[in-house]
Amino acid sequence: MSELGALLRKARDEKGLSLDDIQELTKIRKRYLEAIESGDHSVLPGTFYVRAFVKNYSEAVGLDPDEVLRLYQHEVPAPAVEPSTEPIPVRKPRKVKSGASERLGKIGFNVVMWCFLILIVVVIWYFAFNKDNESPGKVDDTPITENSNPPEPTTNTSEPPVSPTPPPPTKAPTSVTFNSKVGNVDMYDIGPAGVNHKVELKVKGGRNWVGVQEGSKSGKKLYFTNVEDGEVLTFDLTTRLYINVGRADFTEIWIDGVLVPDGDRSSSKQLLINPLVEEGAQGEDGASGGDTEGGGEVPDSITGE
Repeated sequence: MSELGALLRKARDEKGLSLDDIQELTKIRKRYLEAIESGDHSVLPGTFYVRAFVKNYSEAVGLDPDEVLRLYQHEVPAPAVEPSTEPIPVRKPRKVKSGASERLGKIGFNVVMWCFLILIVVVIWYFAFNKDNESPGKVDDTPITENSNPPEPTTNTSEPPVSPTPPPPTKAPTSVTFNSKVGNVDMYDIGPAGVNHKVELKVKGGRNWVGVQEGSKSGKKLYFTNVEDGEVLTFDLTTRLYINVGRADFTEIWIDGVLVPDGDRSSSKQLLINPLVEEGAQGEDGASGGDTEGGGEVPDSITGE
């Protein structure tokens, strides 16, 4: 096995992916993937496909494809160099101005300047003339007497007083609390209980692999493939969500607008997001408040991480 193949296989094993999973993600035949891991590039259809297949394989397991190709360029054939042709610059023809056009341009410029000065003088004269002819405002000559009393307010005793409407209750802010760390999995409790939460996964900086499963690593797959740069994935947090990303620095995890800290590293990251439930209620997996019945044990699904 070559050094490049050993690196790709190790990254695949760390993500818990098989060659069939890589074949599904990259659409590359399984026998080509086996040839890349063993270093037997003669099986591949050509040198161009070697670089392309290695790049897609690296992206699927969360590695930087350009860095992989640079470090193992002695194993990967160099791309074919295309002859470059430099375009010959074309000179633009110079415009020749006639003497008559230059004279007309100067005359037009002078006319515009004089019109502008005349307009300024007219505006100044207009405002100065209107200011002198302004008439003073009328003065209120209504006599003020000492015996004048303000009108008494009338009360209507037939209608009952209207009580003010109480303001609507304010929604408690979302809390993201670190619970514990089991192996490579960080567990977070999401509050308050009894509230519908929204989980958003935003991919920024480059293409990234994302896996989202219900309850645990062995739960139902909600999302299990690469995500393009700039895409946003949204999930309802009605039960525990197991989230696995290829590169933490390319992914932001938000819950109701609150950012979940994921380390922001260039390596993979696994998280278990647990919504809190109201006291006396139990979730789908029989847990209440983020703990199991065994006195705070971690679920079986994440102990193997």
